[in-house]
Amino acid sequence: MDYSYESEHTKFMREFLEKNPHMQEKRLAARSMWWDKNQNREENKEFKESSVPMKPYVYFNG
Repeated sequence: MDYSYESEHTKFMREFLEKNPHMQEKRLAARSMWWDKNQNREENKEFKESSVPMKPYVYFNG
């Protein structure tokens, strides 16, 4: 099996990051702003426990 295939997108991203090394820092900053958050397990547990189960067929009120 040939594992040397590289998609056009991968080539583009590799070349882009080589030309713009500052983008890696921006990417990490944006990721930490939106995704890398500490989770509060107690708060998550309360959220799951307080949810109301969905009715079997939501488009029929009968």
